[in-house]
Formats: sequence, C-alpha cells, structure tokens
Amino acid sequence: MSKPLSDHDRKKQISVRGLAGVENVAELKVAFNRHLHFTLVKDRNVASKRDYYFALANTVRDHLVGRWIRTQQYYYEKDPKKIVNGWQVEEADDWLRYGNPWEKARPEYMRPVKFYGRTEHTPEGVKWVDTQVVLALPYDTPIPGYRNNIVNTMRLWSAKAPCDFNLKDFNVGGYIQAVLDRNLCENISRVLYPNDNFFEGKELRLKQEYFVVAATLQDIVRRFKASKFGSREIVRTDFAQLPNKVAIQLNDTHPAMAIPELMRVLVDEEKLDWDKAWDVCVRTCAYTNHTVLPEALERWPIDLFHHLLPRHLEIIYEINRRFLQYVASKFPGDNDRLRRMSLIEEGGCKKVNMAHMCIVGSHAVNGVARIHSEILVATLFKDFYELDPHKFQNKTNGITPRRWLVMCNPGLAEVIAERIGEEFVRDLDQLKKLLKFIDDDAFIRDIAKVKQENKLKFAVHLEEHYKVKINPQSMFDFQVKRIHEYKRQLLNCLHMITYYNRIKKEPNKHWTPRTIMVGGKAAPGYHTAKMIIRLITAIGEVVNHDPVIGDRLKVIFLENYRVTLAEKAIPSADLSEQISTAGTEASGTGNMKFMLNGALTIGTMDGANVEMAEEAGEKNLFIFGMRVEEVDAMDAGKGYHASEYYNRIPELKQAMDQISGGFFSHKQPDLFKELVDLLMHHDRFKVFADYEAYIKSQDKVNELYKKPKEWTKMVIHNIAGCGKFSSDRTISQYAREIWGMEPSLEKIPAPDEQLK
Repeated sequence: MSKPLSDHDRKKQISVRGLAGVENVAELKVAFNRHLHFTLVKDRNVASKRDYYFALANTVRDHLVGRWIRTQQYYYEKDPKKIVNGWQVEEADDWLRYGNPWEKARPEYMRPVKFYGRTEHTPEGVKWVDTQVVLALPYDTPIPGYRNNIVNTMRLWSAKAPCDFNLKDFNVGGYIQAVLDRNLCENISRVLYPNDNFFEGKELRLKQEYFVVAATLQDIVRRFKASKFGSREIVRTDFAQLPNKVAIQLNDTHPAMAIPELMRVLVDEEKLDWDKAWDVCVRTCAYTNHTVLPEALERWPIDLFHHLLPRHLEIIYEINRRFLQYVASKFPGDNDRLRRMSLIEEGGCKKVNMAHMCIVGSHAVNGVARIHSEILVATLFKDFYELDPHKFQNKTNGITPRRWLVMCNPGLAEVIAERIGEEFVRDLDQLKKLLKFIDDDAFIRDIAKVKQENKLKFAVHLEEHYKVKINPQSMFDFQVKRIHEYKRQLLNCLHMITYYNRIKKEPNKHWTPRTIMVGGKAAPGYHTAKMIIRLITAIGEVVNHDPVIGDRLKVIFLENYRVTLAEKAIPSADLSEQISTAGTEASGTGNMKFMLNGALTIGTMDGANVEMAEEAGEKNLFIFGMRVEEVDAMDAGKGYHASEYYNRIPELKQAMDQISGGFFSHKQPDLFKELVDLLMHHDRFKVFADYEAYIKSQDKVNELYKKPKEWTKMVIHNIAGCGKFSSDRTISQYAREIWGMEPSLEKIPAPDEQLK
C-alpha cells in the first residue's frame, strides 16, 4: 500500500504536473539550464540563489504561455495616434505591457539621478543638497552587426522611485500622496514627447533630457574607471584619457545637458580643476545639428533651470562667462556679437540657448547634408564659424541597406544580386554597376515586375486596414514625414485639389490614375499640423466618393505611420514627394529610402535632394521651385505676397476658394479658415510661390508614367546613384573625422570558435 501524499508533496505534484504541465523532469532540467545560460546570462559558477529562482520561474512560465496567449486574444490593440472623424487623436501606447523579449534589465547598474534642491559652496567644493532622487534602471538591447559576430549594446533607462520614497508619508496615512509622488517620479520615462506648450510639459521634457544624460554619464564614468567588462574595481583615475576612450555625440540639442553634467561630475565629484575638466569635456563631445529653423532649437527658461537643476545653471553661467571673455578677446568692442553669441538670451524671459551651449562645449559641429551645413555657417551659426571655423563639418545622412532594401524589399534585392552579386549589401557603391544594364530589356522588365508585385501587396494591405480599394495600376504617390508647415503638405493638398478639378472638368480625357498617400504624425501641441491632417482627410472624403472620379484619383491619409508601415509602403512607391521650401529641410532620410527602393523623386533643391540629384543626375529627378538663393533674394527684396499668386493663377484661386468656401467641409464651412488665413497672410514657407512650378512638374510626372520603359530606366539611374547614401559611409566619416578612430571590417570569432 502506497504511503499517502503529504500536503507538501501534493502541492508539489499539482504545481508541476497540473499547472505547468511537466511530464518529464529531464525536460524541466534542460529548460532550467537554458534559462540560466541564455535568459539570465549566467553559469553555475557565478549564479546566485536569486538567479536559480528566476531560472526556475522562467521555466515554469514557459509552460503557462499557451494559456497566456489565449487570454491576450480577448484584448484588442489600440493605435497610439489614430484618426477619428478625420482628426488625429493621441492614445496611450503601452508598448511594454507584454514585456520586451529583446531587452535585459540590469538592476546591478542602477544609478541615482538628482533634481531640485540647492547648492552649498564649501572649502571642499560645491555640494548639491536637499535633492529629490530618482533611480535610473538600465535595460540593454543587443544590436548585432552584419555577419561579423559583433553584438553591441543599446542601453536605455527607466525611471524608478527609490524604495524609501515618501515611506514616512505612507506609514502615517498619506497613502494617496505617496502613490501620486511615486507616479510623478516614474512619469519621467512614461511619456514620450510630452506637450511642452505649458510649464508642466516643459519641466517634464527637461527632466527627461537630463535624466537620460545623467544616468548615461554616470555609466560612462563607471566603465571608464573599471579594469575590464563587468568589473567594479577602479583602475583608471586620469580623466585626461577619457576622450581617447569615449566619444559623446550630441544628436541635436536634446542631450545638450551632457556638457554641464560632465563638468559637474568632473569638477564637483572627481575634483578636477575647471580648465582640465573643460578640456576633457570639449575633446569628448561633438554636436550634430538637425534643423535650420531657429524656433526648433531648444531654449529653456532660466527660472525652470534654477528650480529643477540649480547646480547646472551655475555651471552654465560660468561656461558663458569664460566663453564671452574669449569672444571679447577676439572681437574687442563688438558688444552686439557678444549678445548674439551668449549662451543666455536676454529679454522678457531669460533663456538658455542649448544650441549655443552645444557649439561652445564641443570640438566638432556638423550638419547632415552639404547644403544644410553650408546654410548653418552662413546664417544660424555664422558668428561661431567666424570664431572657430575648424570646428564645422558636414556629414550627409545615410540609411542602412540591410533594413531598407534587403529586408523590406527582398524581391528588388534579389534582382540586383542576380546582376552584380551580393557585395552591395556591405558596399552600396556597388550599385553603380547597374548602369551597365540600363538598356537591358530583361532587367528593365524584372525591376518593373518587382515594383508591381509590391504595389499589389500594399493595395491588399490598404484594403484590409483602411477599407479602401485602390487601383494597383495607378501611380502610387507618397509624402510620408512629420506633419509640419515647412515640409509643405499643404502644397501637396493644392495639387490634389487641382488634379481633382481637372478630372471633373474633362471627365472623358485620358488621365494618369493616381493614388496619393500622405502619412505622418503631428506633435500633440501643434494645432496647425493637426489642421493639415484634417484637410487631407477632408479632401479624401470628397474625392474618394465622387463617382465621376472613380479609381483615377484616390487620397488616403496613412494613420499611425511608423517603421513597420514604412517597410510595406516604401517598396510600393512610384513617386516620392520631397517638397519643402528650399533652405528649410536639413537632410531627410525618407527621400533616400524611396530612391533606393525604385521611386522617382519630385522635389525642391533642399536637404539631401541636392546630393541625390548629383548622384543620379538632375534629369532623373523631377526638380522644381525656387533655389535657396532665390528664396533669400525674395526675402531681401520685395518679399513674398501670397495674394499676387492667388489673383494671377486661376487654378490656385479655385482650389483656395473651395477650401475657404466649405467645399471639403459642408457641415462646417469655416473649418479651414485658419489654414486659409495662414496661406494667404502668414505663410513663412511660400507655398504659392512654388505652386505653378510644382503643378508643371507633376504634369511631367504624368506624361512619363505613360511610358513604362522610360520610367523604369529613370528608376534604374536612381537606384544606381544610391551608393553615397549608405549609413555605412556616414558612420565611417563620423568615426574617422570626429571620433578619431578607424572603422574596421574585422570579423571576430563566434562563441564556439577559438579566440586567436
């Protein structure tokens, strides 16, 4: 007779066999070892009891996954920015609610980040006291190289309240306040791009920027001091060597706080004298500018700085004092220059100019396209260029051909590889070899066939997700990018309306069919951008339901535009709209992605379009509109007067009258009154000035599309000219010319291979 099971044994049996569904203990052991090694990245020599617990917990969890998946099927997904009745509406996108299998939390490297408080100046140095502390918890994501066995780390940070955060309040009954304070603390990494139209939003945004900078710099210093990977033993103390080990690239002004924070760490904590610390800081930091629009360069109110980061404000004042002394020594008596170059902007509300701080605290400054870099030194940063011309460079942006060709457009990649081999995946300049096949009928047919297959796939996607049927034989015309006045989605709208009116006027004429797709997101607080989206959807509501138009014209707004959607849309594109006012777009990378995937570009001579035209030949793009010199001449001369174009161009007048008269908003005729007023009286980006040239260029597009062979030959010229726009070239230039290191193509041994 068998011995009755004890309660303990019964619970063990139920938990293992009933809940986890484990019939084979050997399988359990294999899974346990797998999680210990590959999930926790530990082995038995270093694993703790906690590691064994987590390995077992993960093993049991594996057996719960079936039920877990079934539960999730009852939930539904929500888009973070979707269109409701034609308007963009933001919704929470809790993208981590199911976890992220690619990331690994590293609580052992958690760092404290301070806010608020006050400073005390003592004989031992400056102390930042009475602060609020937020913990920064690192999460590591592996970033693999391409077939070289190298896996780099991307470290992101999550804000956590300390365990003792307001514990006293909680214990004496202040439960709600304690929870609220904890939530406010953790909000730092909870909301991406908060609306900074209001003080609370500004404070949160500056908090976010400082939080990731402070955590990262502490981590950099920790690793610099350590002897080897994972070690906490301090062996390096000579910070003069930091620039030889570390490069900090300030990607726009958002991480600008790295400069005063690095100075605070070096002076206050590591006890370097100011001059040595400043030398280390400048040699370590470099700044990439991404905009020529002055309003896009961050300026933070002094009062906010004093409230949130009092020690850093003192450091910024000292940086500015020393810098202005240097400027005065170079340009004696030029007080206006001192005012223009100061890090502190005077006026009603004093502000810190973060772009100026980036330039002053960096050894290199670059734009992201040649024309952009030229504009920076001629206008926005002219004073700084005259002071230190050696600092300024250009690094034209690039895109990775692995994602933006091989992964998202395997059909095209295969057609290319059949002709020139696979080396282009690593060396995009190899695409020049395609020019040998420019008159090869078989190659032309293959390129056209791949494009049509991609269009059919995307048409199916649109029908499934947008409930709209489109003509896959129509020209797929895309403008996908942030919604902004300078990118001139409004110019595209005027073409949509003009083309609609032409078809309505002559419905029996043979028109080139078009599907015009616009995608992108408006910043939550950018009202005009949201109105532009509403206009696009309103035009679509009229055009798409007009029986006279049929499938000759469709207008679709692609809501929640993102990388996943771009990977489907871009391979299907025939035409890429890059129509910003000349001199306003820094570079663009969407233009490069479309070009690489066989779309032709209609665009102004702005950003990287200029270099694209050089590489592919200007005759192989549809270039239109004013050049930078013409825009400048207009501003310097008689100025831009929208009414002159409105009164002179009948089709433009008709389109504007339809918008203002409620043709696209019958239920609310004055819905677009603000946009009309903007275009007629306050348009900094001169939409009407380029309207005629744009429409004529679109006519040329229509004519060429009727000649498929000639169109495809132009496509091949564009693909063959894409070599320059590989991110491999871009990063190699950053490495050699800014970071002081030589890129390597070395392939390291795999884990199961012997190290040499």
